[in-house]
Amino acid sequence: MKLFGIIGYPLSHSFSSRFFMEKFNNLKIDAQYINFPIESISLFPELLKSHPDLVGLNVTMPYKEQIIPFLDTLSAEAEKTGAVNVVKILRNSDETKLIGYNTDIYGFTNSLKPLLKPCHKKALILGTGGASKAVAYGLSLLGIQYSFVSRFSSSNNLVYDSLTSEIINDNKLIINTTPTGMYPEVSNYPVIPYQGFSKDHLAYDLIYNPEKTLFLENALKYGATIKNGSEMLVLQAEETWRIINCAQDKTRTCTP
Repeated sequence: MKLFGIIGYPLSHSFSSRFFMEKFNNLKIDAQYINFPIESISLFPELLKSHPDLVGLNVTMPYKEQIIPFLDTLSAEAEKTGAVNVVKILRNSDETKLIGYNTDIYGFTNSLKPLLKPCHKKALILGTGGASKAVAYGLSLLGIQYSFVSRFSSSNNLVYDSLTSEIINDNKLIINTTPTGMYPEVSNYPVIPYQGFSKDHLAYDLIYNPEKTLFLENALKYGATIKNGSEMLVLQAEETWRIINCAQDKTRTCTP
């Protein structure tokens, strides 16, 4: 039996286990998908050693960046973003090779493109974690300018306290990449001047549970189009499956 899984902490919010177990059942594949809620990335080598049948892993918060020093090779996208959400495990006798990929970029861009309008030329990315890097890279591929928004000031980002209605109005695409508002903390939301939203805005939340976060509800009150992260998750999961099984196609290869 092949073994797949996901590492992160905590993992109560993980979509992947249900998705892949349903896929295995539908395709009649003898495989299992396990959640590995490790409290520290330092436990990763022992996890690999204790599960010799493990052939692929998803990686989620807070380890999308921390996993990289443990890997042998990165795909071009993972190297450029500095974030990994898929690890392909190749075992040959006593040798194990770990290859890191980023399928968040694929999932994000392909779920976003159908909603884009000519006015969506500038974006604000809420958050600066591993997911934000995939979003930023995806926006660059789509020719959209972006700025990061963080709690802490630096030369590379805005801070939440500095946001004004005018800044929100000037950036017609607002993307939440933080866990703020994710189940079970559903009463939380990014504190930004929502009155700057308009009918020309697109508010995108990578969170999928709940289906409509307060971030999205607040944007919707001002006429914005809203989108949660459920489609992105499905698309990145399908791309993960393709990569781990090395199913070649004409546009994307499974080698770094």
